[in-house]
Order: sequence, then structure tokens, then C-alpha cells
Amino acid sequence: MKQTGAIISIPLWSAHGEESDDLSVEAEERQLRVPVELHGERVDRALALMVPEFSRSYLQQLLEGGLVSLNGQLSEKASRRVKVGDLMCVTLRPTQQSQAFQPQDIAFEVVHEDAHVLVVNKPAGLVVHPAPGHWSGTLLNGLLAFDKRSALIPRAGIVHRLDKDTSGLMVVARSRQAMDALVSAIAAREVSRQYLAIGHHRWVGSAAVTVDHAIGRDPRNRLRMAVVDLQKTQGKAARTDFHLLDNASDSCLVQCVLHTGRTHQIRVHMASLGHPLLGDLVYGGRPDAGIVRQALHAFRLAFRHPVTGTELLFESRVPGDFGEALTARSLSYNLPDGLASP
Repeated sequence: MKQTGAIISIPLWSAHGEESDDLSVEAEERQLRVPVELHGERVDRALALMVPEFSRSYLQQLLEGGLVSLNGQLSEKASRRVKVGDLMCVTLRPTQQSQAFQPQDIAFEVVHEDAHVLVVNKPAGLVVHPAPGHWSGTLLNGLLAFDKRSALIPRAGIVHRLDKDTSGLMVVARSRQAMDALVSAIAAREVSRQYLAIGHHRWVGSAAVTVDHAIGRDPRNRLRMAVVDLQKTQGKAARTDFHLLDNASDSCLVQCVLHTGRTHQIRVHMASLGHPLLGDLVYGGRPDAGIVRQALHAFRLAFRHPVTGTELLFESRVPGDFGEALTARSLSYNLPDGLASP
């Protein structure tokens, strides 16, 4: 089949038709003549057969985005039929997803750095990894800019994640050897991750509680996680230790120790205890005491160096909004090495 092509420069558009960047990206415009064997086929099928090097889902995005024309007219309907000799013009441009793994200047604090490991202090509001709705401006983009070698490692060395609005410490691999070892260590529960959380309501009962309840998708709201009965609903075992650090009339400060790493684990387990986190609208909390995101901070991280075997321990002060919430609620705590609340 006959086709011609040219390289052009166009803006990168989002799936909703809004320009997502002020940068232009390179795109290829192809003109395709429908052959006799495709006469009567749907536009989407004809396009897939004439441009076989791209996935059907990608080509469908082009159709929906108004980047395919048939005989000079936009062809957004995949069901439209083509005729032999029709001229199809398609603009092949990078999708947001294909552009996700690009270096960007992203602010994050480096707590430790060596040839194999990076420990960072992630600020609240920073997404860790590109995903729908957040194809850029993530920690991964920042890691690619921080060290070009991270592009040679899967996921730029990210071996575990924090929620967008959770602040605190993360370990990142800087070599494939380190990444493989860290992934194995996390799976074997040999990486210690501890958090500080401010919960609604005064803590009542034992100062030390272990929650050992499975977590899965909330059957009533698929956007949430929930404590589930594995006999009835799919999920995974989850265990968290909670230690009360301080109590107030309407809130509590709790140290949380993860034994598993399920999605939203601490948030779900705290809510199951009747103490949803301040600011956590998803699980029953509400903005209060100056904090508008879930009051959760990964303050302590301990692991064995994946190459040297040295035991490493890192601790992080709470960020400003968290500290202000503690003050507003008259909560305080004491930690080793002078890491006390502001």
C-alpha cells in the first residue's frame, strides 16, 4: 500500500483536549491510501492494518483525539467504513504516557547518597511514579534529572512508594544490583518503615495495638481500600503495629510500624480503629488543625545496605504542616537523636 510521511512539530495534548505542556513534541504525519483488500472495513481496523507497528489502543486514542482524517474530514468514529482509494491522514504523536519517563527538575531532599543507594525525603503532594492523571512532575521524573544513570534501572530505581500526600523517607536503588537486593529485602520484610500519624478522637485502651486484618478493594467503592474478609472478598494479609505517643481530648499521635506494604494500609487500619487520619477525606477524616492532607509522615527507615551489608538507619523531622497540627492539638513526642517535635 502506498503511504507518505513527514515529520512535524505539534503541541502535546491531554486526553481531554487541553494542552498539557508549553513544549512542542515531534510527530509524524502519514498519508495512507486504502487498498482494495480493506474496502468496507471499519476505520479503526483499517488503520490498525495499515499502521501495524502501533497498538490498537494507541490508534484509538488518535481517532478520539481528532488526529485521523478520511478524505480531508476528521474521522473520530471508529465504526465508519472506508472505501478503496480513500485517503487517510494520521498524525502519529507521542502520548502523555510515552512522554512520562522524562527528566524534570523536581524538588526533593537527598538524605543519603552513595554509588548504590539514594535515600530521599519526599514532600507531601509529590506523586512517586507516573500514572494516569500524573504523567509528569513525579519523583521518578526528578530522579531521572538527578542522575542520568537512573534511566538504565527499571522505574529509575523506585522499589517502594508513598501516597502522593504522605511525606517522608524512601530508599531508591542506584544500581541494578542494589535494586534486586532491595526488592528481595522488602519482600522478606527486612526493611523497617515507621510512620507518625495524627488520628481523630482520643485514644482509648491499650497504648500498643496490632491490627492484623486483610486489605482489599472496598466492594462498595472501588476507589477506596478497606478491611476485608478473605473468605468473601479478594485482598491481601496486612499487619500494622500502633503505639500511642501522645493523647489529646479530640486527637492522638501514633507511631505506626508496617509489617506489610498494602495500598493505604495505615490509613485503612487507623480508620478501622475509629481513628481516621486528620485530613484524610477518603477514609473519614477531615481537614483540621491547619492540615489539609492525610496526617502521615514516614519518619524512620532502616535497612541493610544492599551491597556492603552495613546496617543503615535514617530519621526525618516532621514537615511544617504536620508540626503545626501537633502544636494546634497540644500533641508532642520525643525521639532519639534530638528528633523531637518543633
